[in-house]
Amino acid sequence: MNLARLISETAAKYADKPAIIFEGRTWNYRDFDHQVHHYAAILQHLGINKGDRVAVQLPKCIEFLFLHFAILSIGAIALPLNPDYRPEEIVYFLTDSSSSLLVTTHPLYTKVQSELQHLSALQILLKENIPTFQTEEFIPDYATGGDDIAMICYTSGTTGRSKGAAISHRNLIANIQSLYQAWAWSDRDILLHVLPLFHVHGLNVAALGCLYAGATMIMFEKFEPRRAWETLTSQNCTIFMAVPTIYQRLMNEWEKLEPKPNLQQMRLFISGSAPLSDPQFYQFEKLTGFRILERYGMTETGMNASNLIAPEHRKAKSVGFALSGVEIRIVNADGDQVKGSEVGEVWIRGENVFQGYWQMPDKTAEAFVNSWFRTGDLGFQDPDDNNRLYLVGRAKELIITGGFNVYPKEIENILESHDAVKESAIIGLPDQDFGEKVVAAIALREDMSIAPEVLINYCKSRLASYKCPKQIFFVTELPRNAMGKIQKNILAQQLK
Repeated sequence: MNLARLISETAAKYADKPAIIFEGRTWNYRDFDHQVHHYAAILQHLGINKGDRVAVQLPKCIEFLFLHFAILSIGAIALPLNPDYRPEEIVYFLTDSSSSLLVTTHPLYTKVQSELQHLSALQILLKENIPTFQTEEFIPDYATGGDDIAMICYTSGTTGRSKGAAISHRNLIANIQSLYQAWAWSDRDILLHVLPLFHVHGLNVAALGCLYAGATMIMFEKFEPRRAWETLTSQNCTIFMAVPTIYQRLMNEWEKLEPKPNLQQMRLFISGSAPLSDPQFYQFEKLTGFRILERYGMTETGMNASNLIAPEHRKAKSVGFALSGVEIRIVNADGDQVKGSEVGEVWIRGENVFQGYWQMPDKTAEAFVNSWFRTGDLGFQDPDDNNRLYLVGRAKELIITGGFNVYPKEIENILESHDAVKESAIIGLPDQDFGEKVVAAIALREDMSIAPEVLINYCKSRLASYKCPKQIFFVTELPRNAMGKIQKNILAQQLK
């Protein structure tokens, strides 16, 4: 089955029902489906065919969703890109994916235009110039489905080179059907959507979940805590999804509100993309009376586990239980299953698991053992609680800041390209607002000096802002073990 076709079938069932309300304007399901078909016709007019890659780099807008499902409906492959990416990053993604088309805005394009001159086969479609010819009769052919690739989502690589996770239609459909069951979605739900659409959390979990259920989605261009509380109340919302950073800001705003919001229609506050701290878990319940439901997912697999729908079955630090159709295994360094509640690496198996890394067969082979995907996350299961899953760390030094994944090596490579820097180490330190903040320890070359702000700006000119260090510490030398490996655990303690 083609995912876009599945959503089109839902649209036919709920034709006159509001599907999306974006900044005050409403599109019912018939309108939404018509717009998807319109954009699909535009893509075909531009010569986009089955299997072609179409990169979409747009601010949060309704057109993003029209384009996304239009791309899938004609059998092409969607490549969502963060508007905050820098020219060097954009060029890499477009080149690595051999994208045929980049859809963006004029302001974003002007930042990268000169860097794209060598990509002669790349077409550019600006949001401001999208054609308006008549396409009423166009019906997409839904040329792909099953294990055909629907999306390529780039993740940061530990070697500094990003990897494109190839996600199939089957992966996306299996995952959203599991969540539909786990979270008891219905066509009566109203979702307040405050997440970015280029991220799998906002796109494949929140937006797709809502449209699959025939529910209504109220979508903000930008998150504002007070406005979010007011909308949850005034629009009788039932579901809200966010990252811990957003929950922290909501709690900070709650303290200022009088009277307090009336949340009698709400049924689920869901958190993901980064670990929810104990204080956040307990404080939110104390303030609002709602216990946040935490779940566990990643780009390559979608959602793997979730706490149960009944609030009394949600626990701090736990990401719950394996979703329907998902198997979880905890293994030791030898790949053998651990005993009882021992900590090991989390392995995942199921139809939700991606097809592999785009044009990286070696990386794909490393990521799988038989049919099990090696997540790189460390955790344990509680055999006395139906194998409830807890995560305790990340084996690959991943930093999650504000819900976004950051790998240290990518930033270290940039820093060490500066003439003043001898070596660097990037770590994540606890932060109340972002969960973790990116900090750098830097040893300068002999007789060199430089202001921290200069190096931070150097990173910002080459990397998305969320990847850049929030603080820089200068050290004489980095701590190393007998084999010469930097001991980041010691460094973290020193910097704390």
